[in-house]
Amino acid sequence: MKLLVAAALATAVLAAAPAFASPFIVQFLINLFMLAILAESWNLIGGFTGYASFGNAGFFGIGAYVAGVLLTEFHWPFALALPAAGLGAALFAAVIGKAVLGLEGQYFAIATLGVTETTREVVFNLKITGGGSGLTLPMVKSPLPFFYLMLAILVLATIANQWVSRSRFGFGLLAIREDENAAAAMGIPTAGYKTAAFALSGVFAGLAGGVFAYWITFIDPNEVFKVSITIQMIIMAVFGGAGTVLGPLLGAAVLATISELLSTHLANAAELFNGIIVILVVLFMPKGLIETVRRREFSWRHFRANLRVYEV
Repeated sequence: MKLLVAAALATAVLAAAPAFASPFIVQFLINLFMLAILAESWNLIGGFTGYASFGNAGFFGIGAYVAGVLLTEFHWPFALALPAAGLGAALFAAVIGKAVLGLEGQYFAIATLGVTETTREVVFNLKITGGGSGLTLPMVKSPLPFFYLMLAILVLATIANQWVSRSRFGFGLLAIREDENAAAAMGIPTAGYKTAAFALSGVFAGLAGGVFAYWITFIDPNEVFKVSITIQMIIMAVFGGAGTVLGPLLGAAVLATISELLSTHLANAAELFNGIIVILVVLFMPKGLIETVRRREFSWRHFRANLRVYEV
């Protein structure tokens, strides 16, 4: 109950932010909400299920282009184009999931990366998507619709992660993460569970992509299918605590804020910072920031132990 009240208060404060925050802060919060959505979406397949997907940038790009094409070529209202973006990404995830979720470890990661790159090339060569010239979407002057849309999707993504963490479906995903063969022997339909988690991950990444496309008014394949988008998701989820509900939110909030400060003063520092974070997570807090704080495991004793384990 306390957590629910705290979440409601935090949402209310964020919803009121445009009333007193500067336009720069509002733009920053829109980007932060988007990154948090992507981290929560990756968490469903990478955190709870244990499948390190490098294909979620593909879901983001599919959502962006579904919304963009429906708005520009078919003149759909955005109220219909946005749900279609989420649905399109989910269907795409379900279809490719049946093909790649039989792989494990690095083979799965490489396969999902290949799917994303292939999808980018397909979109690059389609006339309806504008090809390499991209798509120009109608302009909306006020950022407030995008602010509240991103916030609403983030709330839904967090609720979905919370449900997964407490549901029978979620316990099945955790069993798959720990030992997939044992989970199958216990009667868990592992193929169906993995595909469902992949599709649910695609929904939220696709919705974020749809809002992003309308927000920036111009998209091209190289921008929305970037592998760096997936890397950001992974770093934020792992830094905060993959497989937890609040971990990806915390990771996105901390890393997005620091990256923004660094990019403001040092143009190339933000990318370097992401690499340093990966190293620090491995050495200091392999279970993520939220578990480290909760269990008070951040100490020089744990640091020295990890140095010995990883032979640094």
